[in-house]
Amino acid sequence: MKLQIRVDPVTGRIVDAKFKTFGCGSAIASSSLATEWLKGKTVDEAMDIKNTAIVEELSLPPVKVHCSVLAEDAIKAAVKDYQQKQESQQAQTQEQPETVNA
Repeated sequence: MKLQIRVDPVTGRIVDAKFKTFGCGSAIASSSLATEWLKGKTVDEAMDIKNTAIVEELSLPPVKVHCSVLAEDAIKAAVKDYQQKQESQQAQTQEQPETVNA
């Protein structure tokens, strides 16, 4: 399961989320629900989405709980990737000397 998020740099809110998954209907439903829940949330709020909430919302049977775990893991991975890219961009900005025209 892959999850991509797009974050508004001004507001810090997730403006779009997309997923790609292969698997059963429960995995697809879990991914789809996750993308809907992510939109409009901050990155920190996104980290509060738990698989148990997905299970409850979709009424997943016990044998399909792992699908919701995959969705939660995908959210965490997407947020971690975003944060790492932000840190990398900040580090590059700090390393570049300012050009002064005199």
